[in-house]
Amino acid sequence: MPEVSFVNAAELTGFDAISNNNHELVMYCNDNATGLKAIIAVHNTTLGPALGGLRMWKYASDKDALFDVLRLSRGMTYKSAVAGLNLGGGKAVIIGDARTQKNEALLRRFGKFVNNLAGKYITAEDVGIGVKDIEYVQNETPYVAGLSDKSGDPSPFTALGTYLSIKAGMKKITGSDSLAGKKIMVQGTGHVGLYLVEHLVKEGAIVYGYDIYEDTLKKAVDAGAVAVNASEVYSKEVDVYAPCALGATLNPDTIPLLKCSLVAGAANNQLLDEVRDGQSLQDRGILYAPDFVANAGGIINVFNEVNGPYNVNKSTRMTESIYDTVLSVFKMCEEQNILPQQAAMALGEKRIREVGNNRLFN
Repeated sequence: MPEVSFVNAAELTGFDAISNNNHELVMYCNDNATGLKAIIAVHNTTLGPALGGLRMWKYASDKDALFDVLRLSRGMTYKSAVAGLNLGGGKAVIIGDARTQKNEALLRRFGKFVNNLAGKYITAEDVGIGVKDIEYVQNETPYVAGLSDKSGDPSPFTALGTYLSIKAGMKKITGSDSLAGKKIMVQGTGHVGLYLVEHLVKEGAIVYGYDIYEDTLKKAVDAGAVAVNASEVYSKEVDVYAPCALGATLNPDTIPLLKCSLVAGAANNQLLDEVRDGQSLQDRGILYAPDFVANAGGIINVFNEVNGPYNVNKSTRMTESIYDTVLSVFKMCEEQNILPQQAAMALGEKRIREVGNNRLFN
């Protein structure tokens, strides 16, 4: 799995887009009756079936949706590999406004497409999709996870892992993982962001929050966050910037504005360009906790449902190990003089190679 720039990959189409990062499968799903337009991407299944959430978003173009699902599915491969899970990487996106266009018929039609893959891809909750939505999908396929009578909403575990990543980052920077009195900017206060706010406030951190939806931001304020406007998200002087919405918020436009010592959040694909923007953060003296390490709590929880029987205490213990994983990534950076993203990817690729080779003899 070569290291590439996804900025350049965004210009690719057809098989070039798929092969650029060794994706195994991309399926376009269309249904005129329900208005469904979706894309399912499977990146790698060396370690097991591809598991990754279903996202519903009003993309500006089909090309943007493809770019997103390719990046997200690739990230899931690394996320599961580094977390030690026997899962591959996959993702799905539905093009549309989740607040106005989502309905049972559309989700059930999507479920039929998932079922056609016969278990190669397992779907779950992501941005714009909740537990009830996944239950609609389940009516048409058994290849779902995050059900209410099993592991449920993975957001609390994603938030827990992100919270522990922030603590690990501050431990690296200051020698103490206490967040009492630390100023933290949480960008995106939806399901995961809200749970993260609650963890941070409980420990005594000073939390700032922003979200594009006023009702979502109000919940964070009620939980103890201070609301800020869009112009303050990157430029406010804080200890930690925690991106918890969509990806690519770390780019040449935003990185020069940051006034923090640590970036650790729950959003996927935070770096627009993994090498360029990762280097820019390091050049500015900002420590970066790789997103697919920090936000692995959700997939850990879902894996324990798929691998069954589900046990919440086991999911919690496994999620808590993210703290040590983040510290090990930072240690590897120092020893090998590489960026955090490169170190985390190397850990994932090492496990895939080792397990893949072992499976050849089984």
